[in-house]
Formats: sequence, structure tokens, C-alpha cells
Amino acid sequence: MVESLNSMLVNARDFPYVALLNVIQEKMSKWWNDRRIVATAITTPLTPSRESELRPRFAQSNGRHTSQLNPITYHVKGGELEGVVDIFNKTCTCKEFDIDKLPCVHAVAAAHHAQVSVYSLVSPYYTKEYYLLAYGETIYPVGSQSQWDVPNEVVTRIVLPREVKEKKRGRPKTSRFPSVGEFRKRKNRCGKCGAYGHYKKKCNSQTGSTEGNPPTNVPG
Repeated sequence: MVESLNSMLVNARDFPYVALLNVIQEKMSKWWNDRRIVATAITTPLTPSRESELRPRFAQSNGRHTSQLNPITYHVKGGELEGVVDIFNKTCTCKEFDIDKLPCVHAVAAAHHAQVSVYSLVSPYYTKEYYLLAYGETIYPVGSQSQWDVPNEVVTRIVLPREVKEKKRGRPKTSRFPSVGEFRKRKNRCGKCGAYGHYKKKCNSQTGSTEGNPPTNVPG
């Protein structure tokens, strides 16, 4: 989300605050509306990505030997890894069910054996209903400044300008600082022609760079 906003605001970063907020509001309103339309059109109990992830596990659970250990716990054998499933606490010893909150192959087999709906074991955050709730609110524009209803305590508040620091020499930096752990690939610069994107050994230029070289053929 943060990276999407950063790329979206590349051209709007230098706008005045109000104009910048309007750009953000317009984009967020469009995002919310687009996702609301997608959520409304869903015909499956889960979101499309989670539905496509869960569906293959129905076929993969076929042929698994399932035995009941107690009213809520089942032992599922077969495949590369067996598992013990707790359908009440929604856990499995393979840990896939615990982490993803989406039934693993063992949980699907256990649900079939217990005659329980597999979808009842899925986290509600993966359902169509929660998807709709996430984008259910509408983001409205704030309108013209002349129509703002600003409380009197805000109007009368004295806000001092921020401290102006001494301007550094050179062109101000416009690109963002990389996040922790983010790696940015440096462009190669040719030592022969000075162009970027290749090395000196692979340079096809007929004339090399004379930067840093002493002048030749100087009349005596």
C-alpha cells in the first residue's frame, strides 16, 4: 500500500497541501469504488484468490485415510505428510492451517469425515462479506474551502511557521530514501565513453572519453 502511494504521488509531491490531499482523496475514492464493484460481482463464498487456493485441496484430500481421535480431533494419513487436525481450534500439526487460516489438505479431509462444511473452517476475513465490508464506506471529496465548516477554536488558533533550516548546496533530492533491506541496483558507467548501462570492455564507441587525461599534441 505504501509503495503504491509513493509511486502515485511522484508528480504531486510538490503540490500545496490542499491540492495534494485532493489528489489522494480522488485516487482513494476510485480504488474503493473499483474494489467494491469487484467484491459485489463475486459469486463464491471466498475471495477469488483464496477460492482458487482452496479448490485444488478438495481433490488432493481424496484417498486420504482419516480416523477420529476424539470429538474434535482427526488423524489424516496419506501423501508426503500426515497431520492431526483440530476442527474446533482450527489447527493442524503441519502448521499450514494455523498460519494461513485456510484449511490445509488434512483439514479438508477431516471436514469431509466429520461432515462439516470446509468453508466453516476458513477465516472470515477471506469471505466475500468481509471483502465488501472492507470497501463498504464511500470516500467523499471535502469540497471547496469556502464551504468548509471550520470550528472557531481552529480558526483562532495561532500556528507559527516551521523553523527554516539553512538550504544545502546543490539540487534538492526528489527520490525517496530506500526502505530498510531494500536494494537498489546501480547503473554501470563505461570508463571509455562515459555512458551508462555497459562496461568499458563491451563498449562499441570508437572514441573514448578524454576526461582526466592530459592534453596531447600541445605545441611547444
